[in-house]
Amino acid sequence: MLPAVLAHPPLPLLPSAPLPTPESAANSLSARLAAHAGLSDCEGGFPVEEIAWLREAGLLLAPLPTPLGGADLVAGSQTAALLQTLKHIGRGNLAVGRLYEGHVNALQLLLRFGLPGQIARWAAAAAAGHMFGVWNTEAQDGVRLVPLPDGRYRLHGSKTFASGAGHVTRPLLTAALPDGGWQMLILPADEQVPQLDASFWRPLGMRATASFRVDFTGLEVGPDDLLGAPGDYYQQPGFSGGAIRFAAVQLGGAEAVFDEARRFLSRAGRTDDPYQRMRFGELAVLVESGNQWLRGAAAHAMRSAAEAEAAATVAYANMTRTAVEGICLHVLQLAERSVGARGLLRPEPFERLHRDLTHYLRQPAPDAAVAEAGRFVLEQVATPAHDLWHG
Repeated sequence: MLPAVLAHPPLPLLPSAPLPTPESAANSLSARLAAHAGLSDCEGGFPVEEIAWLREAGLLLAPLPTPLGGADLVAGSQTAALLQTLKHIGRGNLAVGRLYEGHVNALQLLLRFGLPGQIARWAAAAAAGHMFGVWNTEAQDGVRLVPLPDGRYRLHGSKTFASGAGHVTRPLLTAALPDGGWQMLILPADEQVPQLDASFWRPLGMRATASFRVDFTGLEVGPDDLLGAPGDYYQQPGFSGGAIRFAAVQLGGAEAVFDEARRFLSRAGRTDDPYQRMRFGELAVLVESGNQWLRGAAAHAMRSAAEAEAAATVAYANMTRTAVEGICLHVLQLAERSVGARGLLRPEPFERLHRDLTHYLRQPAPDAAVAEAGRFVLEQVATPAHDLWHG
């Protein structure tokens, strides 16, 4: 008689590995982005492979709510994670960081102002691989919306500094209405294809962002392509408060400069030099100061009163962008002294990092941002300094 087959007890269910957070996914991608950055660094270039990596890592969907396949990355409670995600991507490649920040900005706006049906449609477009961006800057021939008899609108005019032109297929535009109001819209640019002027983009750095001049004259959109009400784009604190996003990308660039300068000195055998040690002590203070500003900005934005206290939120964002700009400029100055002229020669990565960060730091209206922060604190003269942000 054959022995009875002993039944094995059921194996315990092992917990499945948690999905990586957007922050950890971006951190993991950073070195890969950095290693690849030089390949797309040319006028008219675009980081096609790098954007595909972001898509594969779930980062293009991450700003959406979880029911729509995202990770709620733009929820107010996730501001700290959002800023760290942006910083990690900027540390890998500032051009990719700029493009991703625009994608995040567009999704944040459509989630805030879109109707349920629009949000579902645009979320499905993101899931299908479409990249979003915000194209707001324009010259004299700005974009206008002309109403048509059938309820549709015809576009006239162009935008400049349209990052991702030719690759961003769902750009968010602002356009002037006949009554002077400013209306947001999301253009299906793969169906209504604008004219690109690549000759506009001859920059010092950030060459791989493809920030061309784009002419929309003659294209048409329907009422379902309009986002929110006229003037919504400029609502505070969202409009100016969003500066903390590009500040996070910039600080990632400063960290990359810091790391590359250390590698350069290590290869050259110059880390024992007392003056280099002094510089890197200062650099360490600067970089950590930037990280403290990001933590403060995130903590301020995550307060339950952040939306209601729009003026304070905007003032803190303006201080953050100003502080990070100054930190980055000082990091560049000290780091270039450390590496010397040899470090500024191609194909040294430091040369590209220096160009990209220098160019990206030139954000609009820096003086007005400082003045607005000053106006706010002077209007709160009865509030002690300690209580301005932490009361």
